Amino acid sequence: MAPYLATVGKSITNFMKRVILVFAVVLSSVIVNGQVNFGIKAGLNNSTLGGDGADISGKKSNTGFNVGVIAAIPLSTHFAFQPEIMYSANQGMEFRPTTNSETNYNLNYVNIPLMLKYKSMGFYGEAGPYFGFLTSGKVKTKTGSTTTESDIKDSFDGTDMGVALGTGYIMNSGLGFGVRYNMGLQNIYDATSPEFKNRYWQVNLIYMFSKK
Repeated sequence: MAPYLATVGKSITNFMKRVILVFAVVLSSVIVNGQVNFGIKAGLNNSTLGGDGADISGKKSNTGFNVGVIAAIPLSTHFAFQPEIMYSANQGMEFRPTTNSETNYNLNYVNIPLMLKYKSMGFYGEAGPYFGFLTSGKVKTKTGSTTTESDIKDSFDGTDMGVALGTGYIMNSGLGFGVRYNMGLQNIYDATSPEFKNRYWQVNLIYMFSKK
């Protein structure tokens, strides 16, 4: 089973590299032709870990932040392709098995969402895949007055992949807001059980530098 999982993981990583390479080539082309509108976004995450075996007693969500850059590439009057590069902090979960103990998994990622956006009268809806790269992972355990922290990056897969759905509103000034739900499709824990998959909401402020 382990060699099979390693092969699958390697295939997913290679696929992600190809997608990102194609994205980079396309983005370079549209930048040269002046067809891309850049923007920035920042906001909050509300995250947990789902999957078989992740229904842990006393589980709660984590709150973190996200920040990054976006590039809106017009496809037609209403449609646009929007790749993003986002740093997402404090993904994971917290659980409290007893009243005097607490364990918190904190996972930090660089995520690359590739969103197809439909927009009309300032409102928009969006959907697309995302690819994530784990930058760090910590687990903090508190029992009574004693707190310990350990590095758990090597216990988790270095990559993640999932789908995202969102909506929002952008004003004529370029300022706006968005809400997005991200559902991981890949088991990010380097074990067959429990199975951990990223699940998180994001609420963001957005600013587009141009409105072409």
